[in-house]
Amino acid sequence: MNKFRLKELLEIKNGRDYKHLKDGDIPVYGSGGFMRYVDKSLYEGKSILLPRKGTLSNIQYVNEPFWTVDTIYYSIVDEDKADPYYLYNYIKLLDLSRLNSGTGVPSMTFGAYYDVPIRLPNLNIQKKTAKVLSDLDAKIEVNNKINQELEAMAKKLYDYWFVQFDFPDANGKPYKSSDGKMVFNEELKREIPAGWNVGTLLDIATYVNGLACQKYKPLDESYLPVIKIREMKGGFTNDTEKVRPNVPDRIKVFDGDILFSWSASLEVIQWAGGNGALNQHIFKVTSKKYPKSYYYFELLNYLQHFKMIADLRKTTMGHITQDHLKQSRIVIPPNLIIQQLDEKLKPILDKQVVLQRENQKLSELRDWLLPMLMNGQVNVGEGYSEGERELGMVAEERISYKDK
Repeated sequence: MNKFRLKELLEIKNGRDYKHLKDGDIPVYGSGGFMRYVDKSLYEGKSILLPRKGTLSNIQYVNEPFWTVDTIYYSIVDEDKADPYYLYNYIKLLDLSRLNSGTGVPSMTFGAYYDVPIRLPNLNIQKKTAKVLSDLDAKIEVNNKINQELEAMAKKLYDYWFVQFDFPDANGKPYKSSDGKMVFNEELKREIPAGWNVGTLLDIATYVNGLACQKYKPLDESYLPVIKIREMKGGFTNDTEKVRPNVPDRIKVFDGDILFSWSASLEVIQWAGGNGALNQHIFKVTSKKYPKSYYYFELLNYLQHFKMIADLRKTTMGHITQDHLKQSRIVIPPNLIIQQLDEKLKPILDKQVVLQRENQKLSELRDWLLPMLMNGQVNVGEGYSEGERELGMVAEERISYKDK
């Protein structure tokens, strides 16, 4: 291993104001992540973005033209000494909080970053290690894009049937566009297909609230991780609270369950993070009468209205109650049509869960490998051919433990 100070491996540059720039296709980054697209770039090479203010742990990597604002530094890496992606992963493992120079908002200076000690293997090993890590991250990104496309496809199909009312009629033609009978509904103040009803979100699903789980602290090594809003967004971590496995069945969560955070973020997701127990502030949404695809998309479709309610209440945290669910008004199609659409939507939702679970496993593999690769506990073998796309082969065949 070769010893360096970070100043020997990269040059740090200040971000700049972007408000004078026009809309374009160049991403702008701040300490919180992506912000918007503009028409000019500040830098076009591989770069490690180092927070100056705010969330100091949110170190980012960019390999495209970009712009950064003044809350985050960008850097120019000396690629004769360090592979940028390897160095990025190395820095992510460091605890930089002790270098914070801010008295209020966390802050970092050039000098604090420059003085960080770095230990690197030779450049060839860095590149091979970076290739393994980038392949894992690339596969995760591909899965994320596929899931986004699946979500958009499912939402478009749902909208076509249950918002535009162009579900297939008895002759297989789009109902409303083919002059299917529509009737004016006084509650909704608009036309809906004849024979359809109006109800509430409570009419189509049950909303079970989670519990404050402190009283169920584990008695031994058997436990369930607790799903709070943080876990709902990012999955389980080492800091996730744990509870005994014998919590009430009603708050147990499994892959494919629909979760609705009714305070703070107000989000609806299909959970795919593994078995867990539900914290308060989140509903588990279920139904004995209707398929998941129906109440999931109905709730998603109503979510913007709930967010408007929360904003109007001017509270520090958004807050939706059972009364708001009772006050909602939705169109309820005949059950046969709901089942027909579910036949098309269910495979899409199931595929999303499979891809999310795969990403979870890939992330766990990457996070398990990362510290050992960085400190030399494992070696990366020879490069693999373009045809070897299974990342399991990378992990199992191309990495070996060092003899102690």
